[in-house]
Amino acid sequence: MGNDVDNPLIEGEIADYVLTDAGILISYSKSIMRTVENISVNVALVKKITNNKKVPLLIYLKNSPVPDKETRKFSTEQLPNIYTAMAMVSKPGLAQLIMKILFKLQKPPIPIKSFTDDEKAKEWLKQFL
Repeated sequence: MGNDVDNPLIEGEIADYVLTDAGILISYSKSIMRTVENISVNVALVKKITNNKKVPLLIYLKNSPVPDKETRKFSTEQLPNIYTAMAMVSKPGLAQLIMKILFKLQKPPIPIKSFTDDEKAKEWLKQFL
């Protein structure tokens, strides 16, 4: 997958990011409350990192407070604008909980899969490059 160790860590309010040489964006989630405002800022940050190109996202999830309904709706609407697919890596159960919260009533707007193994997550994301 290239030599990603030289790629800079870009810090954001709700997550820190590394764009791999292969073109997968890695997100290190932070345990803070998501709001429409900080998600808007984060979408702009992701677009800057990726030069407005939709990319697959590998996200390392952390426990964080459940956002309000408006924020969940906004977040779901933004996903297809910046990502081609999302692989969520977490302890068993956490990703499933987030999926239930975010996509309770409708299916996800992009392919999303949860993993406990990040190598399997990267392999799955390669098809969306």
